[in-house]
Amino acid sequence: MAGRMISGTAALAGLVRTASEADEPGAHRMLPVAAELGNLLPGGGLRRGSTVAVAGGRVASAGGGTSLMLALLAAASRAGSWCAVVGLPALGALAAAETGIALDRLALVPDPGPDWPTVVAALIDGVDVVVTAVPGSVSGSVVSRLAARARQRGSVLMPFGAWSGAGVTLQVSNGQWEGLGDGWGRLRRREVTVTANGRGAAARPRELTLWMPGLTARPHAPAPRFAGPVSHPDAPVAPQLPDSRPLHSVPDREGREGREGREDGRRQESGRKRRGVGTVRDRRGAAVSLWDRRGATVGER
Repeated sequence: MAGRMISGTAALAGLVRTASEADEPGAHRMLPVAAELGNLLPGGGLRRGSTVAVAGGRVASAGGGTSLMLALLAAASRAGSWCAVVGLPALGALAAAETGIALDRLALVPDPGPDWPTVVAALIDGVDVVVTAVPGSVSGSVVSRLAARARQRGSVLMPFGAWSGAGVTLQVSNGQWEGLGDGWGRLRRREVTVTANGRGAAARPRELTLWMPGLTARPHAPAPRFAGPVSHPDAPVAPQLPDSRPLHSVPDREGREGREGREDGRRQESGRKRRGVGTVRDRRGAAVSLWDRRGATVGER
């Protein structure tokens, strides 16, 4: 019986692989990110075994930290990597899906409890990217232990909040919404400034202005020339006021006699068509002959 249990455990251990071994030998050491965010990270992506912090919550000077964190996970998730988010109960699956994260490779742990470092360490053993909310101050021993675990397993540790010792820290330093007018419109996108600071290759601060959602780098183009007022698609349509110009009668150019003569002519022509005959008029308009429908002349007038 004991031998069967040992053999079963060995077989199960052979099926469990760490995140660093999830791919074939020679796997890439860099997880992909959006091209715009790659300009802020050393190597242009999330290096396995590194710690990349995102300033969020009370430590963030401007909102947008959650959107930035989800944007960092999107490309790696679509490429086949597993991601986990720990300690963010307000994070919804719909928001993650709209960012581009594959929900079938996303693990959510809303409330890890007071022993959250143990939960994070267990996820590092088998998940490629582990995001953990930082519940207040964290001791240096916990920071060192989780960072060493990520390096050993080849995972990416992504603290969400204040975290000392991160290789690079991304933060939304400024944000401004677009789409709202004076009492009308709706929120369409947000212009944010993301800064990156860190150690080693990330020691030089970097800054980038983006539009979120969608993560589109804002082009540095000259301001267009003013070409008159431009209506916003969400702007209310001004009501069409009635024309205030006075109404004038149109003079009768033909007169009463001309109208009566034209009406008599139409009645005579209608009567001739019913009788099957027609008329030929000279240049002065006088009728000179009558003919039937076969073209034979039937009389003179």
